[in-house]
Amino acid sequence: MNTRFSSIHHHRMLRVAAATPMASVGDTAANVRETLALAKRAHEEAVDLIVYPELNLTSYAIDDLHLQTAQQDAVRDAVLAVADGTRDLRPVLLVGAALPRNGRLYNCAVAIARGAILGVVPKTFLPNYREYYEKRWFSSGAGLSRLTITIGDQEVPFGTDLIFAASDLAHFIFHAEICEDYWSPTPPSTTGALAGALVCCNLSASNVVIGKSRERAMLSAAQSARAVCAYVYSAAGPGESTTDLAWDGQGTIHELGEPLAASTRFALDPELVIADVDCERLIQERLRVGTFGDAATFAGHPETRFRHVGFAHQPDYADAGLKRAIRRFPFVPDTPERLDEDCYEAFNIQVEGLLKRVTATGVKSLVIGVSGGLDSTHALIVAAKALDRLNRPRTDIIGITMPGFATSEGTKGNAWKLMRALGITAEEIDIKPAARTMLEGMGHPFAAGEPVYDVTFENVQAGLRTDYLFRIANQRAGLVVGTGDLSELALGWCTYGVGDHMSHYGVNAGVPKTLIQFLIRWCIATDQYDAETDAVLDAVLAQEISPELVPADATGAIQSTESKIGPYPLNDFFAHYVIRHGLAPSKIAFLAWHAWRDLEAGRWPIGYPDEARTAYDLDTIKSWLEKFLFRFFQISQFKRSALPNAPKVSAGGAVSPRGDWRAPSDGTAQTWLAELAANGP
Repeated sequence: MNTRFSSIHHHRMLRVAAATPMASVGDTAANVRETLALAKRAHEEAVDLIVYPELNLTSYAIDDLHLQTAQQDAVRDAVLAVADGTRDLRPVLLVGAALPRNGRLYNCAVAIARGAILGVVPKTFLPNYREYYEKRWFSSGAGLSRLTITIGDQEVPFGTDLIFAASDLAHFIFHAEICEDYWSPTPPSTTGALAGALVCCNLSASNVVIGKSRERAMLSAAQSARAVCAYVYSAAGPGESTTDLAWDGQGTIHELGEPLAASTRFALDPELVIADVDCERLIQERLRVGTFGDAATFAGHPETRFRHVGFAHQPDYADAGLKRAIRRFPFVPDTPERLDEDCYEAFNIQVEGLLKRVTATGVKSLVIGVSGGLDSTHALIVAAKALDRLNRPRTDIIGITMPGFATSEGTKGNAWKLMRALGITAEEIDIKPAARTMLEGMGHPFAAGEPVYDVTFENVQAGLRTDYLFRIANQRAGLVVGTGDLSELALGWCTYGVGDHMSHYGVNAGVPKTLIQFLIRWCIATDQYDAETDAVLDAVLAQEISPELVPADATGAIQSTESKIGPYPLNDFFAHYVIRHGLAPSKIAFLAWHAWRDLEAGRWPIGYPDEARTAYDLDTIKSWLEKFLFRFFQISQFKRSALPNAPKVSAGGAVSPRGDWRAPSDGTAQTWLAELAANGP
């Protein structure tokens, strides 16, 4: 194994923390002890960056005491004490302190790394409304750049133009703002992110009133999404003065709008909320979202105005675990409320897409090949719902089951049961005679009685089925509804041209296999159809996934899709991070390892069967990832380049050449396989 593979730093991740120390009103010595205690805890947890609350070295609510010389001198000494006490500690600290400079007092964030004071960022927006009177004590840092401040015998950078960047860890780049700064219409962190910061930090006091925690979480989520960054927020907690206010100690960590971790509010003990943020994901997202670059241009290229303050972080690339929840099924939410919402949207996107195509073309019928398998089942229930909403009879759907040489009685029976339960026009065409004729005309060994079940044998059946569907659609003024899904398209697991690759409209092409399973379960749970239909849907979900093109072997084992191309849960995991995020294969292997190595760890989506739950070791993950990379990048793009129309369903991505994924059909997988070999396990 690559000795660095298990390190988050190897995979361009950072461990960040929001600290909630026990405050002591105006007692800087006590606050230094609390600050250092949490810094030492963070060091033991391999944290890279800690964000403390606003003015944590004095506490926030000391009012006019900020203007006392004794207090100001104590703050200076406190900053120096924290720096001295962290010389041998790993984390970079952002602490809050009120510091005088040139006849003004500033509410500041002070960056400290391994005993060195890196720089001081003054607060820009000073609230002076309702319970806030900050302009009574502090001056705004707006417009202050290219300046320095003296703390003890150290002269360090001072201003709102600072970004802090590790010289030995390229993705460790952060920016600091303070409380009200991100309540403003133009948060300084926006400019900081446009200048290159990947982690934006907020040192906040923020007293609590009813509903304010929701507002803070909303702002942090929105800023991390809008600025394409990670956002670490720390608000003052226990020990602050309660003369007229109360404090809840809310700490949160967000990334691209998603909450990663949150503190226990109103806790009586100091707390350290820790999460690993994915800087590679942030970098890739910025590369993809052109408006991010446009915003930097319209803002006059902030990177030309910001000072990058460097420091040596000295990463050891040790295995510190992963403090970040990784969903096993990235296309499927693992909380009940999100799962219901996403399934509702996904199903209705499919229905709406097909409904529009039906009305636009004016077709008299929908033609679907119904195998009794997962994909055709889902396409059929989508079609039924579309016609229901158009107030058209379901008999306008022509479902045709086409048994071949390996069709089982179970799937054929389920196909008939489903068609009858839905009340569509149901028909059967035995393709075996036509397939034998074609194989005989080709001189295929099977026609002479030899048990040769090669790709030609399989595709003769697949092609005939689609050929029948198109000709029947011609005959009956119909539209062929495609059944192939996103997972199959990613893997190239479809018969090109006149095969399951082609249709007049592909309702499933934006939906991965793992999500289709949950959509069918959602249809059952929400009574989209009747009890008879639900019973068939349950039976379909219980079947092993198989193309049923090759007869069972001597032991009776049927053709298994997943034994050939890999487990769909892993393939969908790989596809998500390749298509949506463009992550390096070694990183995808690392994430998959943490998501799948322990059967008992993390959350499984609601309704996922116990008997289907499994774990995968690192060798298995790497083996299937290599096969996925080869199939996806080298041998399957020509199929995706000729896709029929289909609605995009998931933000996780799609593979349409007219949308999310545009790639050459003559590409190679070598670059991705080489990266995995060099940097992977």
